[in-house]
Amino acid sequence: MDLMNFAAAAPEMTLLGLICVVLVADLFVAPERRIVTFWLSLVSIGITLWALVSTVPVGRVEIFSGSYVSDGLSQLLKSGVALFVAAAFVYGRGNLAANDLHKGEFYVLGLFGLLGMMIMISANSLLTMYLGLETLALAQYALVALDRTDVKSAESAMKYFVLGAIASGCLLYGISWVYGATGSVEFPAIANAILDNPDINGLPLWFGLAFLIVGISFKFGGVPFHMWVPDVYQGARTPVTLYIGTAPKIAALALTLRILIDGLAGLQEVWADMLMIIAVLSLLLGNFVAIAQTNIKRMLAYSTIAHVGFILLAVFTGTPAGIAAAVFYTLTYVISAAGAFGMVILLSRRGHDAESLSDFKGLNARSPWMALMMMFFMFSMAGVPPFVGFFGKLNAINAVLGVGEVGLAVIMVLTSVVGAYYYLRVVWYMYFEEAQDQALLQADVDTRVLMSVNGLAVLALGILPGWLWTLCLQVAQGQ
Repeated sequence: MDLMNFAAAAPEMTLLGLICVVLVADLFVAPERRIVTFWLSLVSIGITLWALVSTVPVGRVEIFSGSYVSDGLSQLLKSGVALFVAAAFVYGRGNLAANDLHKGEFYVLGLFGLLGMMIMISANSLLTMYLGLETLALAQYALVALDRTDVKSAESAMKYFVLGAIASGCLLYGISWVYGATGSVEFPAIANAILDNPDINGLPLWFGLAFLIVGISFKFGGVPFHMWVPDVYQGARTPVTLYIGTAPKIAALALTLRILIDGLAGLQEVWADMLMIIAVLSLLLGNFVAIAQTNIKRMLAYSTIAHVGFILLAVFTGTPAGIAAAVFYTLTYVISAAGAFGMVILLSRRGHDAESLSDFKGLNARSPWMALMMMFFMFSMAGVPPFVGFFGKLNAINAVLGVGEVGLAVIMVLTSVVGAYYYLRVVWYMYFEEAQDQALLQADVDTRVLMSVNGLAVLALGILPGWLWTLCLQVAQGQ
C-alpha cells in the first residue's frame, strides 16, 4: 500500500466519499427541495470526472497487488459511464418529480451503480470484477423497484433479482473452476498459466469458461440469457430504464474484454465459438421479435439485444480492430439509446408514460425540433449514414471480414436491413400520422438542452468519426 495505489484509484475513492456526502445530505433535504440532491449528485459526478482526468496514467499501471488496473481503456470507459449516469439523472428528474417519485434514493443508488461500474472497468482480477458487478447489480435491483406502489415495477424487480442471482452464481462458479485450473484469479496470471502450461487447457478450464460466458451474456442481455431485458425495460420507470439501458452496457463490455481478452486470450478458439453462437442468435431474435412490438420500451429492449450481437461479434474476432470496433460501437450505441429513452420521458406526463408507439404519432406537428432529434436517434440505430451508428456497424463488419468470416458479415448486413424497418416505423409515425395528443411538450430547459446536444452529437460523430475511432484503436492496442 503506497501513494501510487491511492493515486491510481483516486476516482473510485473520491466517488465513494461523495456518495456518503449525498446520502447524509439527503436526510436533511425536504421532499419539495429534492433538487438539492440532484445537483449534489451532478457535482459529485463532475468531481469524479476531474479526479479521473487528473490521474491519467502513463501506460498501464497495476495496483493493489495486481488486482486493479488503470490504463487507457479504463479511462475512456469510466468517462463514458460517468457522463451517461449524469445524463440519466438529467433526463429523469422531471419525470420522477411529476409522478411523485423524485427521491434521493434514485440518485444515491445511481451513484452506487456508477461506483460498481468503475470497479468493473478497472478490475484486474476475477474477484475484483465480481465485487464491482454485485455493487452494480444490487443498485439496479433496487432502482427497478423504485415505484413500490406499481405492480409491474415490483414484478420486474423480482424477476430481475432472481435471474440476476442465478447469473451471478454461475459467474462465481465459473470463477472457482478457473481458479482451480490455473491457481490464480488475476487476469495476467491466468493468461500466463494457460500459455506456460498447455496441460491445463482441458475440460475443467473449459467448464469454468462456459459459466463465465453465461455471466457475461446475462449482463449484456444476449440470447438465450436475454429473458430479463424486455420485462425489466417495460416494467421499470422510464428514467430507470434509461439508466439500465445505457451506462451498464459499457461496464458489460469491460467485463467481457477483461475476462476474455486480458485473462483468457489463450482460449480464444474455445470462447470464440460460444460468442459467435450467442451473437448470431441475438441478431436474429432481437431484430425479428422487435418488429412485432407495439410498446416502444419493449421494442428498444429487443433492439438492444440485436445491438449486443454486433458488439459480441466484434469481440469474437479477438483482434485489436475488433476490440476497437466493440468499444466504438458500444459508446455510440449508448449515445443513441440515451436519446431515444430520453424522448420517451419527454413525451410522458403525470400519470401517463408514453410507452406505446402510437404516442409518437404526429410528433412533428407538436414539436418539429424534438421530432428531428428522435429521427436522428432512429437513423443512427438503424445504421443510416451519415449518422454515427452507420460507422459503428461498418467497423464491426470490417472487423469480422478481417478474420475471413464472410458468412457472419452477411448475417450482420441482412439483420441490419430487418432492423431498419422498426426504426423507420417510428419515423413514419412522427411525420406521416396524425397526432392523437395535441398538447405541447412540457419539459425543463436542461432536459431540452441535453436532448438537443444528444441528437446533434449523433450527427456530429457521424460526420467526424475519425477522432473517436482513433482513440478506440489506441486503447485497443494497449490491451
